[in-house]
Amino acid sequence: QVQLVESGGGLVQAADSLRLSCTASGRTYAMGWFRQAPGKEREFVSAIRWSAGSTYYANSVKGRFTISRDNAKITVYLQMDSLNPEDTAVYYCAATTSFRMVLTTAQTYDYWGQGTQVTVSS
Repeated sequence: QVQLVESGGGLVQAADSLRLSCTASGRTYAMGWFRQAPGKEREFVSAIRWSAGSTYYANSVKGRFTISRDNAKITVYLQMDSLNPEDTAVYYCAATTSFRMVLTTAQTYDYWGQGTQVTVSS
């Protein structure tokens, strides 16, 4: 069982930056970020394979968001730059401890954080 603790959400203005953090209680194979806006389905944002360091991004955030990891802290970060109101959502951290070919779907992940609100005002 892996527990995930997220932090870093908040209220910012358009074009601002935020960094989300997610700390795992144990080793994982991969970790990812998803988000869910009101009235919409949860969508993939970004993911990273822990050992290889391979990263993946949704087209909507590519070039603006950066995922990274700290091995010692078992923490993954999501640096979000050039935020816009369409990025407003609850952001969830997710993790899996098993090998997965695909990291862009919610079904891939076994563990989820509690979510952190990100609100971007125009």
